[in-house]
Amino acid sequence: MSQPAVRKERLEYNKLQKRLRRQVGSAIADYNMIEDGDRIMVCLSGGKDSYGMLDILMSLQKTAPIRFELIAVNMDQKQPGFPEHILPEYLEQVGVPYHIIERDTYSIVKDVIPEGKTTCGLCSRLRRGTLYSFANEIGATKIALGHHRDDIIETLFLNMFYGGKLKAMPPKLLADDKRNVLIRPLAYCKEQDLADFADYKAFPIIPCNLCGSQENLQRQVIKQMLADWERQHPGRTETIFSAIRNVAPSQLADTELFDFAGLTVDPDALAGAEDERPAESGVQQFIPALQVS
Repeated sequence: MSQPAVRKERLEYNKLQKRLRRQVGSAIADYNMIEDGDRIMVCLSGGKDSYGMLDILMSLQKTAPIRFELIAVNMDQKQPGFPEHILPEYLEQVGVPYHIIERDTYSIVKDVIPEGKTTCGLCSRLRRGTLYSFANEIGATKIALGHHRDDIIETLFLNMFYGGKLKAMPPKLLADDKRNVLIRPLAYCKEQDLADFADYKAFPIIPCNLCGSQENLQRQVIKQMLADWERQHPGRTETIFSAIRNVAPSQLADTELFDFAGLTVDPDALAGAEDERPAESGVQQFIPALQVS
């Protein structure tokens, strides 16, 4: 590669790294994800997103005005052919404390789910339960997950199209057990940026051979739909994410979210309107012209 090409590639990488750090920092600040003294369990799958999340959090840790601890955790689900050595070697190289949890959820999933059916739901539930318990064991105050902006948008449409619910993935969430706070530091980051970052950093990616290789999953259908929209109307994905952050409960129809039943006119506003009413309104002036003789 020529010197100009090397310089250009390095410039693009620096711009990408700064953009991702800025977006992660903004998400952390907007949702108060990380506080002084936090012990954060960073969940690693071996995929591009979780590698990127750990790398950026480690970088921010060096310059943040507060002190917080990072502990990387991976769950070895005993998938056939899983390269058990890759993550420990990488984590020792970057110098972050880590734990590898060994749970044979692969056998459970294969026993319960019929051949050809989607395994992702059960797999994620089993993994989530194990990770929540482990977070309590090591005294973690937050659990960091590697979901990015595109994951959040896809989940919105999955819930609308297949679940009949208007919900996505919040950047910060109190778990159902009320004992764990989940954070998604990559909430403002685009998947493509994270993919490019992973290429630049040459992360040792571990593919998911249990559920990631399944075709015709509902999420893949949504992903393709959004990609088509973005190609036809650039910027639409960004607009959708802005809408997720700009909700108007009174303009929807959830009676639990907004008190529609209690809506009444304001007597003071009504009285004020009576006092200010002109002798003949604009509409009244047009009534004769609209009448049929």
